[in-house]
Amino acid sequence: MFRVGMGKIRILLFLVLILFSALVACVDGFHVDQESEQRTQGEQWFLLRHLHNVVKTDAGSMRFVKGGYRRGSFLHSPMHIGFISMEPNSLFIPQYLDSNLVIFVHHGEARVGHIYKDQLEERSLKPGDVYTIPAGSAFYLENRVESKRLQIICSIDITSESMGWHAFQSFFIGGGSNPSSVLAGFDHTTLSTALNVSTAEVHALLTRQSSGPIVHLSGSHHDANVWSNFLDLEPHERLANLKRIVNFDEEVSPKEEKSRWSFRKFLFTLLNGEDVIERVNHKAPSTYNIYNKKPDFKNDFGWSKKVDSSDYSPLEQSGHGVYLVNLSPGSLMAPHINPSAIEYGVVLRGTGRIQIVYPNGTLAMNAKVCEGDVFWVPRYFPFCQIASTNSPLEFFGFTTSAKRNHQQFLVGKNSLMQSLRGREFAAAFGIDEKRLKRIANAQREQVILPSRSSKDELEF
Repeated sequence: MFRVGMGKIRILLFLVLILFSALVACVDGFHVDQESEQRTQGEQWFLLRHLHNVVKTDAGSMRFVKGGYRRGSFLHSPMHIGFISMEPNSLFIPQYLDSNLVIFVHHGEARVGHIYKDQLEERSLKPGDVYTIPAGSAFYLENRVESKRLQIICSIDITSESMGWHAFQSFFIGGGSNPSSVLAGFDHTTLSTALNVSTAEVHALLTRQSSGPIVHLSGSHHDANVWSNFLDLEPHERLANLKRIVNFDEEVSPKEEKSRWSFRKFLFTLLNGEDVIERVNHKAPSTYNIYNKKPDFKNDFGWSKKVDSSDYSPLEQSGHGVYLVNLSPGSLMAPHINPSAIEYGVVLRGTGRIQIVYPNGTLAMNAKVCEGDVFWVPRYFPFCQIASTNSPLEFFGFTTSAKRNHQQFLVGKNSLMQSLRGREFAAAFGIDEKRLKRIANAQREQVILPSRSSKDELEF
């Protein structure tokens, strides 16, 4: 009887052991799945891969990625990243935005015209140039190069004054049936009085353009004639024509009237003519070429450049900084944090990985990135960028502060790991000072670190 009882107990204990093992496996599996889900969600939050079309025509497009946002969380992005692509001989017609714009010319050449202190200014832009356009400042972009497509990367901030209809709002000054000019909302009689022209001319002005916000400037594209004829003029010729149209009753041939009237008269009227005509000696801020800047940091494994308001004062108004980083194959930007800014990056060439860590010390994201990918890193979040072993990794980006962003590196020479070493720091890791010092001094490089082969691994 006793033996039978012991046998049952053993069977019962065995079953309990199996059940316990199954529960442990389930819990472990839950943790693995949970960690995997966290990394997947991390990619959704910190990698911005969903492009939204703002403008798309035969002559070009503008798209943007919305900054990351996690519902019910403090993780909120105050900036979107835009991509403008324009075919040769094309124009992004005059408009203004409810957001500040910082543009970076990635490929091609451009000419930008914008209103600076109520006057029209133009600048030629080449690859590497950075230029700012304040919110509410009317501007246009032009690609007059015959054989090169223009590609621009831009930051679009989300301001408290933003309408909230979209990520940002364009107000087109020029336009017709597509897009509509902001003037189209006014009564034609009101516009006729304001412009001092007939209602028939007002109607013609507001209905001729139908090719979209980005138009061709040459060839058989009829709707581009007005823009093309104006932009074909040299600056002094534009001034002369503006002088000629001070008198709106001036007699001109129907052909000349048709080709030159709308944009020049309209622009002149909006800008209170005399100020525009007398702008010859007026100078808006120049461009800043980040390619020509000497690296702020450089070693055998890569380099980095930063541009803030101390380098380029117009960035102060936008509140943005810009940077450019190049990592040689296999190298990595040491784990670090940005204590004063949110960072956005666009991969210009190569492949690699971006690792971001949550405040609780868990891995938020370990994602592979390639050319065209956009990522963002919240302020204070530890992160690093790692180049693939077979290609360099180059990325350009924006920060949400125009002030100097003193990145705090967590490991490497001259990092927190070395600055904090001592018995307190050793106690925090549960090791002695000697061992901590040995670990802290093992890395002799700083900021951009080389890859390590297995034979170089240290044993402690």
